Amino acid sequence: MEPVQIVVLLLIGYIVFTIDKRTQVFPRPPVLVGIGMLLYFVPFFEGIELSETVLYEMILPALLFISAYKFSVGALKTNSWAISILSTVGLVLTVLGLGGVVYMIAGLFVSLDFTEALLIAAVLTPTDPVSVTSILHKSLDNEKVGDIVEGESLINDGTSYVIFATLLSIHQGHESFSFFSFMGEFLYVAIGGALIGIVFGWLVSRAVHFTHHQEYQVMLSIIMAYGLFLLAESFGISGVLATVAAGLMLSWEFNRINKEDHYRESLDRFWDVIEPTLLSLVFLLIGMTAVDYLKWEWFGIAAIVFILSLVIRTLIVVLTVQSVPPIKKSLSWQESLLISFGGVKGTMSVVLLLLLDASDAGETGTVMAISFIAVLLSLLIQSVGVHPLAKLLKS
Repeated sequence: MEPVQIVVLLLIGYIVFTIDKRTQVFPRPPVLVGIGMLLYFVPFFEGIELSETVLYEMILPALLFISAYKFSVGALKTNSWAISILSTVGLVLTVLGLGGVVYMIAGLFVSLDFTEALLIAAVLTPTDPVSVTSILHKSLDNEKVGDIVEGESLINDGTSYVIFATLLSIHQGHESFSFFSFMGEFLYVAIGGALIGIVFGWLVSRAVHFTHHQEYQVMLSIIMAYGLFLLAESFGISGVLATVAAGLMLSWEFNRINKEDHYRESLDRFWDVIEPTLLSLVFLLIGMTAVDYLKWEWFGIAAIVFILSLVIRTLIVVLTVQSVPPIKKSLSWQESLLISFGGVKGTMSVVLLLLLDASDAGETGTVMAISFIAVLLSLLIQSVGVHPLAKLLKS
């Protein structure tokens, strides 16, 4: 990718984000992805591609840290039951339920084994509410629904990656699926990532006291976001969950012990610039990358899989709300539907697809095509539809 190409992409991102700032309910991700798909056919952008290394190791750690660090600690406490259950137990049930249904339905159209069906389900479980949460906040009188969708996304980015990696390992080794083996690996990688993130987040919150230069404190946050991610991955545990846990811990500690200092102000100014910059590049590049995977013959089954993913997610959310008393008391059925519909697929789903494409898992064309189209349908339909749905349910 040439520097001049990056500059032009950032200019496009600037224009889209500026329009969003003025309209307040402008769905940025699908617009950027759509523009990216058009740019694919422009000779100036020929040769640009989004690799799994660039997305997973260079862009994702920063986006994860920003989301976790900026998420309200108060909102996390208030909605802890809903966020924790939906992003763990709810996510596992969604993967198993959607995978099972996809396996049965897809058999009528294509040849998929059970592990491949579960891989599709794992790709479609992480949520990416980049603009959906801001739209929900502006469409409703309270911020609870947006906070739950955003908080769930923080945690399930990590848990979904752990599930996907475990399933991919099984698929590569041509092993049979074992629920207990799957859960054992899942718990080891997930708990290990969360623990190392909490420890390093706490350490960094103390380390900032060794310097009073805001520039150096920003440097330390960059080192933590990327260094911790790579460190956790080198030990075979979840770098995604480690980075998320560290960001949350850092935010919590700053609120608790550093209220009179200006650490947070300097970090906010830096990361508030980095976030839209990276998001612009990510979604434009996703659109340019997606074109190669869009095959008309797969649109029918992909649309069915997308609808199934919405139905299964809605069932899981509604059952969770109805079966857990602390959640049932605080959420109405309308809010449950909005939480379900707000679970837009995006960056993490594309990360998983690129990792699958780069793996030695054999022929993955069918899984890639079905999943990519389903992700794009989610970006388009759910991002655009969440505002009118919120208004309809509110009335």
